Amino acid sequence: MSSLRRLSSKTSHRRRNLWFERVVAILALTNYGIVLFDLSYIPWRDFYLRAFPAFRADIGGLDVRVPSLTDIYDPIKGIEPNRDTQRYIDAVNALKAQVAQTGLQSPEVEPLLARLRNLSAEMIDTNPFEVANKTGALEKIKNRMRSHVPNQGDSSKQAFREFWSQEYLSGQGFAQAIAFYNQEIQPPIETNYFRPFGETGDLVDYFWKIDIWFASLFFIEFLLRTYYIHRRHAGLRWLDAMLWRWYDIFLFLPLWRWLRIIPIVIRLNQADLLDLLPIQKQINQGFVANFAEDLTEVIVVRIISQIQYSIRQEDFSRWLAGAEAQTYIDLNDTNEVEALVKLGMEMAVYQVFPKIRPDIEALLQHNIDKVLNQTPAVQGLQKVPGMEQWQHQLTEKLVKEICQAVYDTVNGALQPDPVGGQLLERLIQNASVAFGAELQAKHTLERVKYLLIAFLEEVKINYVERLSEEDLEAVLEQTRAIHRIAQR
Repeated sequence: MSSLRRLSSKTSHRRRNLWFERVVAILALTNYGIVLFDLSYIPWRDFYLRAFPAFRADIGGLDVRVPSLTDIYDPIKGIEPNRDTQRYIDAVNALKAQVAQTGLQSPEVEPLLARLRNLSAEMIDTNPFEVANKTGALEKIKNRMRSHVPNQGDSSKQAFREFWSQEYLSGQGFAQAIAFYNQEIQPPIETNYFRPFGETGDLVDYFWKIDIWFASLFFIEFLLRTYYIHRRHAGLRWLDAMLWRWYDIFLFLPLWRWLRIIPIVIRLNQADLLDLLPIQKQINQGFVANFAEDLTEVIVVRIISQIQYSIRQEDFSRWLAGAEAQTYIDLNDTNEVEALVKLGMEMAVYQVFPKIRPDIEALLQHNIDKVLNQTPAVQGLQKVPGMEQWQHQLTEKLVKEICQAVYDTVNGALQPDPVGGQLLERLIQNASVAFGAELQAKHTLERVKYLLIAFLEEVKINYVERLSEEDLEAVLEQTRAIHRIAQR
């Protein structure tokens, strides 16, 4: 019962931790969405201005003006209406109001039109759009006005002078002319703004007033998590506990806010809201594929070069002479080469030979019969009745005795025999000494060293290059297939 209670307690604790991780991850994701919107606001302000305009709504029987998105967020970025372009818009609105009251031909309208002509020329000359880096909007206004009111000099100033005249507005119709202005001229004018500089020399930006709430929350959570890690792992310093989750620092760092995507992705994965395992596997495999190629080539070339170096030096000659045997370190007081040879012979004699002995005898008998049948004397004797059968029995008995003699000889050699063992060991040693002495001859040794070094150089050129050109992605695919089979 106690174990069940502990298991239930652990499950409940993990569930609470998972919910906490999910809440924090969602908050971090929300904050990052606001950060991305803030980063995009200045470049995309024209889009936000068109896509989310102000509108009027009937709320509880009251006609309420709902502000546009730019009305709400412009103060956050320190954006103010540009005085020159706003004065131009206000002058047009005054003209509309005056025409609605007294008509287009009234004496009160002409001063307003004259003011608009002056403001148009001033706007073209001074370019108030340059401060906001929106000179393209002014060029768009000039091109549209020249196209709408063509003139001989193709002058935008002349086009504005003709447009803001009682003769033109009367001939075209005031409503139609103002409709053109509302649709083609005023929207690019409204995109202009003024953004002042602060005391630090940077453009005014009050986004920190929004971000400070999220940053404070993540900073407190970072301190609490650091304290928990410090308490959970004995001997872990506070600095080490902070570095345990170093990536969380980006969540409350006031600079490079776009880097918050790093801790957000990690937290979403830890909260089981995002599965990064396939991506992680692919990244690891790609890294292994790129790293293994260079690593394989370096290791193989290094090994071969080391062997070539040893051959060029005196190590090879000393090894052939047996001088290295004195410095050879034996770990188990066993001659592994001799033991392996003996084990192989025992397997061949006691296990393999009895199974293939009939086949060996049949092969030997066939070859002996074939040789005897080609002998002229035997060919003459085969004409004697019963001689062919006698010959077959004779060769069969001879083969069996040969096989048995070989088997007995090898079997006897494998039996415990101190004298025979000493003789075999002396034979191996003398053969090694004789072979090494022959190789120690100057012409032979130099020839062997030259051939070995040349052979290893060819291996590096031919086979190591193939290793680097091998499709390691195919090797990784085979590895993945093996893992899938193992999981089944």
